[in-house]
Amino acid sequence: MNITGIKGMNDILPGDIETWQFLENTARRVFGLYGFGEIRMPVVEKTELFSRSIGETTDIVEKEMYTFTDKGGNSLTLRPEGTASVMRAYIQHKLHARDPIAKLFYIGPMFRHERPQKGRYRQFHQIGAEAVGIDDPKIDAQVLAMLMHYCEEVDIRDVELQINSLGCPECRPGYRQILIDFLEKRLSELCEDCRRRYRSNPLRVLDCKVPGCKDATVLAPSVLDHLCAGCAEHFAQVKMHLDDLDLVYVVNARMVRGLDYYTKTTFEILAGSLGAQNAVAAGGRYDRLVKELGGPDVPGIGFAMGVERLVLMKGDERIAPSCPDLFLATLGEEAHRRGFALVHRLQRQGLRVEMDFEGRSLKAQMRRADKLNAAYSMILGENELADGKVALRDMSSGGQYAVAIEQIATLLRQRLAREAQPESP
Repeated sequence: MNITGIKGMNDILPGDIETWQFLENTARRVFGLYGFGEIRMPVVEKTELFSRSIGETTDIVEKEMYTFTDKGGNSLTLRPEGTASVMRAYIQHKLHARDPIAKLFYIGPMFRHERPQKGRYRQFHQIGAEAVGIDDPKIDAQVLAMLMHYCEEVDIRDVELQINSLGCPECRPGYRQILIDFLEKRLSELCEDCRRRYRSNPLRVLDCKVPGCKDATVLAPSVLDHLCAGCAEHFAQVKMHLDDLDLVYVVNARMVRGLDYYTKTTFEILAGSLGAQNAVAAGGRYDRLVKELGGPDVPGIGFAMGVERLVLMKGDERIAPSCPDLFLATLGEEAHRRGFALVHRLQRQGLRVEMDFEGRSLKAQMRRADKLNAAYSMILGENELADGKVALRDMSSGGQYAVAIEQIATLLRQRLAREAQPESP
């Protein structure tokens, strides 16, 4: 019986995982510079959390969620996105009582039952950040600056920042009705999904990728022409602050978000190299979400990046896996036993050390050291045990250094530190 993985849920193997670790660790470092702290949420939540926050009429809730009933009769869902879970944790643990401002980021898997395609899988991974409690447009600009800073740090530069405003509960209903009236005159040109949802979620029609829907909505009214004074001023301030930070952006009045909770500023980072599925990161404001989920009336803004798409953008670039600092080859039963204890001591002193466990020939052991790309190797046999000294060999240069066994860790750390120093110009 050959059991394979679930379609659209992929293994991340050594050789690839190093790129993932680089992307994740860079997020921790860069986001920390902006005052964001990491939060970890469970992958399973009550279904109601997502139906209330994301929206009953969204594709995610209608078609894509992995929902099941547990043994207690509760409806549970594998999280399809991270923001709702972060807000649930924010409310449940009363983070607003600790500090009126919360800056949080998360890294982890999400789940949506959709057709797997390149860069878009049923289990996918996101790096996201949320800033709660700040209404000032400068936080919008700072979040976008942090996102672009991250892209630079991971050397992803072929990207375009697009921004828009979706208005607020005061001005969006009027625009929504104007858009519905516009779409009603073109129903025959829309796809089946858009004809079904044009009344319940008309903004999603603007985001439809079906060519006929794109053509039918070319002359659709712009949300930017129907913002209230407050939303128009907020968006103007966001653009001003982005200009102050010398961030290049494009205003895309057709950009909408697939989740109901977004208000005011929305944004995407697009990559031309990814083809149709070209959104690397997306997000926006959700000023009413916390209150709608039963928390205080506080504003928020956030985004999520698709890790699989970031990996695709890294292309064939691979980060070399960690290699052993030392490979210990042994000759004889006593040397093998004593060598095993020595390896343990060196590892406890912070050195990456490997050895052969199977009693193979010295030639086979040295081939193993080469295969592992060990920086140094040494041979421990009866003579070395009697003398208390070994020959430490540099595997790249071939140079050898006599060293007392008790001094191996000190010498090896010194040489590794020296080799890690950048060369003088």
